[in-house]
Amino acid sequence: MIYLVLFGEFFKIGLLAIGGGLVTIPFLMELTDRYDWFSKSQLADMIAVSESTPGPIGVNMATYAGFNAAGISGGIAATFGLVLPSLIIIILISKYVMKYQSCLAFQNILFGVRPAVLALILYTGYILVGLAVTDVLTGAAAVVSFLIIHRFNKVHPIIFIMAGAVLGILLEMR
Repeated sequence: MIYLVLFGEFFKIGLLAIGGGLVTIPFLMELTDRYDWFSKSQLADMIAVSESTPGPIGVNMATYAGFNAAGISGGIAATFGLVLPSLIIIILISKYVMKYQSCLAFQNILFGVRPAVLALILYTGYILVGLAVTDVLTGAAAVVSFLIIHRFNKVHPIIFIMAGAVLGILLEMR
């Protein structure tokens, strides 16, 4: 039964999370309120691990959440549930995109979806701030990281991931 619930919940997320893996975060926050599969704290860890491992973040998070809820089979059920809607939609759309890409109605649909995706991504940022900034030190680290990224946008992301890991270790040791 848990596998069917995992599949169903992640199928809905896969169907509605237009815009990529980060857009799944508000849906995952909702799952923390409805199920005991993972906590908000575990979600923050899940996001950190998913962002720093290879592969799509949404798939990584679905696999982690499913595994946390019901082991390997749960991870498979959640991941398959998340990926299946995209697979179905891509198969259906691939026949018609080239045919209708110059259609004004099709262009207007895509134009209308963009602000909704932006809103979901901004809301995700808001959620992540709440999960990641837990005190003055983590807030300062976030501000300094943002300023460095903004000023020196050529710095490789792995530098920030490694610096964050070192900072986390140092802060925990104090």
